[in-house]
Amino acid sequence: MSRIDYSVWDHIEVSDDEDDTHPNIDTPSLFRWRHQARVERMEEFEKKGEDMKKSLIECRRRLKEAQKKVQEMSTSTTDDAKAELSKAQAEEKKLKKEEREWEKKMEEHTREEKKMPWNVDTLSKDGFSKSIVNVKPETVEESEEEKEQKHKTFVEKYEKQIKHFGMLRRWDDSQKYLSDNPYLVCEETANYLVIMCIDLEVEEKHALMEQVAHQTIVMQFILELAKSLKVDPRGCFRQFFAKIKTADQQYQDAFNDELESFKERVRSRAKIRIEKAMKEYEDEERQKRLGPGGLDPVEVYETLPPEMQKCFDEKNIQMLQDVISKMDPTEAKTHMKRCIDSGLWVPNSKTEEGDEKEEDVTYEELEQPEYSEY
Repeated sequence: MSRIDYSVWDHIEVSDDEDDTHPNIDTPSLFRWRHQARVERMEEFEKKGEDMKKSLIECRRRLKEAQKKVQEMSTSTTDDAKAELSKAQAEEKKLKKEEREWEKKMEEHTREEKKMPWNVDTLSKDGFSKSIVNVKPETVEESEEEKEQKHKTFVEKYEKQIKHFGMLRRWDDSQKYLSDNPYLVCEETANYLVIMCIDLEVEEKHALMEQVAHQTIVMQFILELAKSLKVDPRGCFRQFFAKIKTADQQYQDAFNDELESFKERVRSRAKIRIEKAMKEYEDEERQKRLGPGGLDPVEVYETLPPEMQKCFDEKNIQMLQDVISKMDPTEAKTHMKRCIDSGLWVPNSKTEEGDEKEEDVTYEELEQPEYSEY
């Protein structure tokens, strides 16, 4: 599986116990203090927002009363009424200005809230969706055989849906499809998409591989987020899409870097698979070529002297006899023995009565040969 670059999630405050501490520090107490401090900051921020909201409501109530008072006094014509009307109008103007100030403060507070980093106390709350984030119970580690069987069963059941997800392009389409098919948010889907990418690259369907690779990284980011939060991935995939769709350029670049890195690994794996397949094919072909003595005629041919190679190229027995007659007998015997063991040279070893005779591999055996096609 792909290795995710966790740096893209550095600004998400997901845990209080991730950092190493000095041996002399009471680590559990430090972690509790960190969590308590963060919770207090959050409560203070929320209280500030509630206070501003109450002040805005109170301001609007007073403004409504002032406007009603101005409307009532506008019908009077006495000097005292006009003086009161002027004061009421001034109060109305003041309250309108105050209302705009409170509205501006509320907008700034909302913007500040959106910029705040996610953490385990906010990210795992059920907010804008119906997803319930549940802590995954401790489970017994599965064996490799169990994992393989689980993967096989899952793929047999949902292969069509996994492939459909792999072909999606838009964030919204991916989120909607996972919302309709939440069972796809799992390790088995990610594993199948990785294999699918390698298969497509081997088949030289490069553009399609890059498309599926994008969806593979999407799934793996969701799984890594769930792992970091120790929650079921089906409960946090919406948070991932909410974040990625509003990410700044730096965050998007980090996602793209991981995607490019993954595609390079896919190309490398595909190349290895192709080389392995070619080697297996060559080995099979070599096994088919092996002669009666277990030697490869191609390899034997390449070790022959050039003048002997020429004899086999032209299938000229007389030329071969002439070449061997000029060679050292021991060397000639060695070369001819290798040619026979590889099937490159097939002598006629039967007597006229049909009985086989023992062969002494010398140049004299060249009188009744058969050439082997190699």
